[in-house]
Amino acid sequence: MAKKKAPAKPKYTYFVKKAIQDFAKDNGMMVGSDAYDAFNVVMHEALSAAAGRCKENKRKTLKAYDF
Repeated sequence: MAKKKAPAKPKYTYFVKKAIQDFAKDNGMMVGSDAYDAFNVVMHEALSAAAGRCKENKRKTLKAYDF
C-alpha cells in the first residue's frame, strides 16, 4: 500500500503558538509539536478555499461568508 504524501508546508505561519498553548491549557490539554504544522495546513486550506470563492465572485476582499 502506498504511503500518503504529506501536504506541502504553507509559505506563511497563520497563528501564534502561545495562543494555541493557552487554549490547550485552558482545556486541560497539552500541544504536541506536530500539531502546529497540522493546524497551519488546515488554516492554509481554509484561506485558500475562501480566496477561491472570493475570486469566483470577482472580489478582492475576503469576507466572513467566504469561510
